Amino acid sequence: MILPSRPAGHLLKEQVSLTATANTAIAASWTQTPTVPPTATFTPTFTPTNTSVPTETPTPTIAATPTFEFPTVTVNKQAHCRYGPSSAYLHAADLYPGDVGMVTGRALYSSWLYIKFEKINYYCWVSPSVVDIVGDISTIKKFEPNLQSIGSNQYGPPQNVQAYRDGDFVVISWDQMEMSDDKDRGYLIEAFVCQDGAYIWWTFSFPDQFTTEYEVKDEAGCAAASYGRIYTVEKHGFSDPADIPWPKP
Repeated sequence: MILPSRPAGHLLKEQVSLTATANTAIAASWTQTPTVPPTATFTPTFTPTNTSVPTETPTPTIAATPTFEFPTVTVNKQAHCRYGPSSAYLHAADLYPGDVGMVTGRALYSSWLYIKFEKINYYCWVSPSVVDIVGDISTIKKFEPNLQSIGSNQYGPPQNVQAYRDGDFVVISWDQMEMSDDKDRGYLIEAFVCQDGAYIWWTFSFPDQFTTEYEVKDEAGCAAASYGRIYTVEKHGFSDPADIPWPKP
């Protein structure tokens, strides 16, 4: 049996349709975009190791240092200013009521004051009894004067200095130091002696070169040993001291 044949045009359309359908299916498989899960983004977190807040260092305040004021004095009677802290020392200047000065030192073994007076260009020692003081002298340093720093002395210390004990007295002797009349100021003795149980500083001077012996009271009973020294004195200053060989009580 012979089947009726289809027209050639119809077959062509069918083939085209089948081919298009197949191509469409293939194209669909090519263009399908796979779904990719979102990628997590890592954001690092920085944690500082030192969380303290810087503290500003305060600037120190420097306090002003107060200026020290030396006590002042006014002379209340006619008096002498001397090169050492007692009336036994060389005269340095004449003082009159109303003279003013500044206290810069105190004696180590007496109450005398070391003062620079306005009217003279050097320092000298004054008894506190002849001046009126303004200020606190207890703040002023004590010291012992260096007699060799005062002027000069051309004669040297006394020679052949000796001493012996006569009971509670010590007798001191030395050879005369020959000095010219204009320079002659005798001798000076500085000593520590024991009197009535007290250990005291003792000074004595002589007006000229011709006195060559001196007696001073010195008893037993003090913890420290007595001793002394003697100087030749001329108008320009003091010699080096000569030690007195002090006898024990």
